[in-house]
Amino acid sequence: MTHWIILPIVIPALLAPFIVLAARYHIGIQRVFSVTGVLVLIGLSAMLAWQVSDGSVILYQLSDWAAPFGIVVVGDRLSTMMVLLTTVLALFVLLYAIGSGWDNRGRHFHALFQFQLMGILGAFLTGDLFNLFVFFEVLLIASYGLMIHSGGNDRLKAGVQYVLYNLIGSTLFLFALGSIYAETGTLNMADLAQRVTAIGPEETVGIRVAAVLLLLVFAIKAALVPLHFWLPSSYAEAPAPVAALFAIMTKVGAYAIIRVYTMIFPPDLAVTADLIDAWFLPAALVSCAIGAVGVLGAKRMDRLIAFSIVGSMGMVMIAISLFTPEAIGAALYYIIHSTLAGAVLFLISDLIRTGRGNVDLTTQAPLAGTYLTAGLFFVGAIAMAGLPPLSGFLGKLLVLQASVGADLVVWVWAIVLTASLVTVVGFARAGSVVFWKSHGVPVNPEEGEIEVIATPSPLSYVAIGGLIALLIAHTVFAGQVHRYTTAIATELFAHEAYTSTVLETPGKLSEPKEEGY
Repeated sequence: MTHWIILPIVIPALLAPFIVLAARYHIGIQRVFSVTGVLVLIGLSAMLAWQVSDGSVILYQLSDWAAPFGIVVVGDRLSTMMVLLTTVLALFVLLYAIGSGWDNRGRHFHALFQFQLMGILGAFLTGDLFNLFVFFEVLLIASYGLMIHSGGNDRLKAGVQYVLYNLIGSTLFLFALGSIYAETGTLNMADLAQRVTAIGPEETVGIRVAAVLLLLVFAIKAALVPLHFWLPSSYAEAPAPVAALFAIMTKVGAYAIIRVYTMIFPPDLAVTADLIDAWFLPAALVSCAIGAVGVLGAKRMDRLIAFSIVGSMGMVMIAISLFTPEAIGAALYYIIHSTLAGAVLFLISDLIRTGRGNVDLTTQAPLAGTYLTAGLFFVGAIAMAGLPPLSGFLGKLLVLQASVGADLVVWVWAIVLTASLVTVVGFARAGSVVFWKSHGVPVNPEEGEIEVIATPSPLSYVAIGGLIALLIAHTVFAGQVHRYTTAIATELFAHEAYTSTVLETPGKLSEPKEEGY
């Protein structure tokens, strides 16, 4: 048993209260500890990802109590990849928040940021469903605090809507956990993978209800149509660094679907075999289409980007719904891409807000740093729309290739290609209005135009440039990354190493008692 795997959860859990108690009134100290903590997390995440890159699984048993009775933290290729992606994203988001001054516009930004990381990383690393629920609640509470950071009626309204929808999901999650425990007597995922297969065909009602409820919960987290209504307003109204970090939040739902429905309720399980086929792929296709239509019809840059997140999650869910190793590998590749691309665009939208005072898609005076911001937007738009040569194009090709042979392959190709075209038109319209048409507009306020509000800080550009560099690296090393994600997918469908590591590692409960006890 290794203790390293618990540290990505423990470090932000300790940093957050320390920042509140010891550095509440010293923003400089908060920044130093927050950035240092994230850098340590990146190092730990990289080490853990390297340790499991050969297919091994690492385990930590809290208080040395063995599963399924004790709480376990498990690291395999999938969980450590998601942890590494989260921590790297967090670094650049944090740098942008510091450079733009967003972290000093309200109270407790850095403490809430660390609690948010704790919830996300815990959700990726936990080995049982109850603690998955616990970490969902941690990240929900922290994300609400971050969403209303710096105040405002619109932001508060969007935050309440966000919390309401997610509380509904939390309630359904509790119902699902109760049903699963009543049917199986355990909530440990490795143990459930064995016990669910032993349920006879005459006793499937309870476990089917639980499987449906879990799918609804994770679909809410992943903003899958028709459970996506909370996302556009919530992400659009959130502070830009918060929205950029939220780019990984929907991926938590996707991760949970991949984990639970390949291990506990796999496609070949007779008890729940028809649940995914019935509506999951059609809903994913509709999500992709609605996201593209939202991009085309948006009147503000932040809502345009929020709808592009809906569309990208539709693309991810299309691949997941096929439930083959090839499709899951494509989904994981696209998850990395869409997380980075979404974060880039949300941060660029804040550059636009900084330079012109708003993000309305109307012709206004040129904003500060027009040429550099326009270039960054061009790259981000190409990435999100899936145009060559960036990784979005490769990711969509992988998804389309994985759909060959599926029952709805014609619909998949038609909707993905059409949605991509509509998304390109939507981003082209937004870019031309904000950057190109603005050159003919006078800056003189006496002529009724808006003056340049402020010039973005160099650190803001550095943070966005770092994320774009990661997108380029994701493209350059696409072959290696895809081979790795395909290996992850293959491992998910043959999870004997995971279950054997979790259930067979000695712990207190598995050790024989001494004489006299």
